[in-house]
Amino acid sequence: MRQYDHLFFDLDNTLWDFSTNSRLAMYDTVQQTKLLERLPNFEVFFSEYEKINSALWNEYHFKKITKQKLIVERFCQSFQLFGINDLNWEELNHLYLENMAIQEHLFQHTVETLEKLKAKDYQMHIITNGFREVQHKKLRNCGIEHFFTKVFISEEIQCTKPHREIFEHALKSTNARKTRSIMIGDSWDTDIIGALNFGMDQVMFLNENRNQIPTTIRTMKFGVSPFFQEFKGTIKTYFINKIEELAIIL
Repeated sequence: MRQYDHLFFDLDNTLWDFSTNSRLAMYDTVQQTKLLERLPNFEVFFSEYEKINSALWNEYHFKKITKQKLIVERFCQSFQLFGINDLNWEELNHLYLENMAIQEHLFQHTVETLEKLKAKDYQMHIITNGFREVQHKKLRNCGIEHFFTKVFISEEIQCTKPHREIFEHALKSTNARKTRSIMIGDSWDTDIIGALNFGMDQVMFLNENRNQIPTTIRTMKFGVSPFFQEFKGTIKTYFINKIEELAIIL
């Protein structure tokens, strides 16, 4: 007898390759606005942007800044490092999000894995902290929208992961039992800790150890992936390096 009925997936950097797609979207954005010729080096610029954007998203997740501050500051701070100050940051962000929505790169074997899980009659859903302007478009444009029964976007619910309210809302809306549900994501701080504190099992997607987990956990001696630990009572935290390893757990 299987353990779970409802699978709740993060989207960005779990199924949809955010790192690759965001780079392509930013390149298109600076090229379309003729900013590429004003930057000494795109790769250097994008590296700085990623660091700034990541820090601001972390503040947004924990309700320290608003969405408006995030979308303005990530462009303002990044371009000002290269002496560019004469831009409409909101318009630039709008163009960037439009370019993001049309990117189609998924992690390897994502579609095949979702097909296998769908064939087993799992109810699959998305819980994402991304912006509502683009999340549905991403799912549709990369061809995986039909796999998911419901999509929960933090901006619409007015609560971000890791806060328990977004998990409570998702389970209540799907009539899912906590003990028969599992969260799959790439972020230790938002996906894993959020679901763990809520009392739900989780799967941490390590992406060949590219995704960050606490040092104390990384140094543990594990067996062959996938593996799991019980950090809080009987709640299981699984670790996988590849998306297709979900088929072993589920």
